[in-house]
Amino acid sequence: MASELENLDAGTPDEIDQEKLREYLEQEEPPTRTLSRFWGMAVAAASVGMAGFYIYTAGTLPAPVQWQRGIYVLLTYLLILTLYPLLGRKSRLRPAARGLAGRMPPALRAIIAPESGPSLLDFVLMAASVVVVGYYILNFKALQFRAGAYTPTDFWIGVVGLIVSLEVARRVLGWPMTIIGAFFILYLRFGFILYDLPLIETFAHRGQPWQRVATILFFDQEGVFGVMANVLVSYVILFIFFGAFLSKSGASRFFIDLPLALAGRSTGGPAKVAVISSALFGSISGSAIANTVSTGTFTIPLMKRAGFRPHVAGAIEPSASIGGAFMPPVMGAGAFLMAELTNIPYATIVLISVFPAILYFTSVLTMVHFEAKKFGLEGIETEHTALQIIRSEWYLSLPLLVVVGMLIAGFSPGYSAFWSIVSCIPLMYIMPDNAADLRNPAALGGSALAAFGRSTVRVLRSMVEALQQGVRDTLVIGATVGVIGMIVGTIYATGIGQRFAKIIVDLSGGNTLAAIMLIGLASLLLGMGVPVTAAYLITAVITVPALTDLGVAVIAAHMIVYWFSQDSNITPPVCVAAYAGAAIAGADPWKTGWTAFKFAKLLYVMPILFAFSPAILLIGETGRPLVDVVWSEVALAYFSGFLGTVAFSAVSMFYLVRKTTWWEWLLAAFGTILCFWPNLPTDLAGIAIVAGVWFWQRYDVKRRGGQSLPAQPA
Repeated sequence: MASELENLDAGTPDEIDQEKLREYLEQEEPPTRTLSRFWGMAVAAASVGMAGFYIYTAGTLPAPVQWQRGIYVLLTYLLILTLYPLLGRKSRLRPAARGLAGRMPPALRAIIAPESGPSLLDFVLMAASVVVVGYYILNFKALQFRAGAYTPTDFWIGVVGLIVSLEVARRVLGWPMTIIGAFFILYLRFGFILYDLPLIETFAHRGQPWQRVATILFFDQEGVFGVMANVLVSYVILFIFFGAFLSKSGASRFFIDLPLALAGRSTGGPAKVAVISSALFGSISGSAIANTVSTGTFTIPLMKRAGFRPHVAGAIEPSASIGGAFMPPVMGAGAFLMAELTNIPYATIVLISVFPAILYFTSVLTMVHFEAKKFGLEGIETEHTALQIIRSEWYLSLPLLVVVGMLIAGFSPGYSAFWSIVSCIPLMYIMPDNAADLRNPAALGGSALAAFGRSTVRVLRSMVEALQQGVRDTLVIGATVGVIGMIVGTIYATGIGQRFAKIIVDLSGGNTLAAIMLIGLASLLLGMGVPVTAAYLITAVITVPALTDLGVAVIAAHMIVYWFSQDSNITPPVCVAAYAGAAIAGADPWKTGWTAFKFAKLLYVMPILFAFSPAILLIGETGRPLVDVVWSEVALAYFSGFLGTVAFSAVSMFYLVRKTTWWEWLLAAFGTILCFWPNLPTDLAGIAIVAGVWFWQRYDVKRRGGQSLPAQPA
């Protein structure tokens, strides 16, 4: 069945400001070089080889740790140095560099400043990458034996490795992440200077000589080849490859068609379609930016056509898209990091995350419903019912069912990702062109074998494209490997995490709620300069000890930080996902950002519930998930959480049956707080208060002859 969006004429590229969208996306990932044929083929070969190696080892046995991590770091660095130029398009130095290159003889310019391939400096950095990573791989055992007593050669290899890592991060992530990495290097070396500075002397330490700095950060377990590299090669890149295969198999259209059939006709239907499709697609991608652009290209024009104001349509999509980081089974890279940091099985983290994710999407759905009711926005007519979509496209959900089923059965995430990738290949054979050939072999001379062969060629081409796209998608997060190693290595080497925890406890006066608010602010500030995964890891390392000191369970503390790490996607001033939504909608970015913040406000409520109602995460009396769980408390936490979420959404939108007055809002807000509190008497009292406001508004509307209070444009 053709996608319903084709029948609905969901919008053409001409309706979208492509230039503005590209500009916002470049804030997340700068543009790459336009490579010559030779270098394009070289990048394609390296990408296919890299992806093939990690998919193969996921399905068989991983290579030795130094090869498994080292090959990834090396190929990531080489690909970044090939694809990303020394100077970006917006660099102030670029015009001068172009002028200098223009005055060079053509032969010299082709070597030093080529426009379609690596420059001489790139080759130098590539050679340095091969040397330093090769040294790590070939001397791995010797380096482990002499840890803490490194040689002068180790030192110089470490220095070069850190310089290359900083340059790789700068090219992909820009200066903020690079400056942060350089700061931590200097902090590890000169921490003793802080003893003489008031207020920040708490962060002082005795410092380390340069030889220790370079070797600790490059070779030690918490350094460049440490936790981030391990999580990426073990889990994250495999699910990124899975997402690329899922897209090439055509399965992603199921994530649009089914929500459209389910919710398209309801009040504010297109916006509800955006929320549900973002939940489905985001559960695989885990990226708010990718989710916004992929589904928003279709859903945002639909919302505008249904009557949603442009900035609202542009805000609903990113506010729903960030939920992909919370929605199992994938949950983005952060969930894998959480499993690594807490030593809790990934399958357990997925299980305890299901209900909070449902609450988040329930909140956005409810807010969307009240927004549509407020302005009298109806749904849209759809050609097919949900049952018809399921009957005709059910097979497209098989890869998702494979990964969920295998995780539930207890298989490792990497092995589950391997088989989910394999399960996408049969779907490629039933893509429209291939299916037409297989149904009508007579068109190819009457040979079924010829039809199958032609389809196989297309499938192989799609697989190669998926492998290349998957590897390119990994480069943005792969560029963080070196800098994250510098940050985490410094934190562990100095013990600053425990001191930071003490500062938070002292500033909060031992109040858990105040501590959570401080951590939320810290996460927002960090998120302005680094990717959300990096923000989560950095914030977790330095703030989780503070929460655990205040009595919060370890997994709850990590969940608090993980949810907060998503706020920079939709909270101004730096909210790239919201800005991307604004570009698609043709709306004001600043206004869209604040509107996205409005629809995503439960993002700031759930961390409080994790701390004060840990049963919502299936945390037992011992502070561990799924151990000694009191199921009656879990049921009450779920009941309270659902009631509170619905009430909170109504309060946030200032609407129940009609627009609320100030005294109605105060009553409903008080009732919402009572609903959230996991106690049956408070739940009942909260229900009574919110229901009382609802009945009063319903009576008031009838008393006015069906006339509601006028809604004011937001």
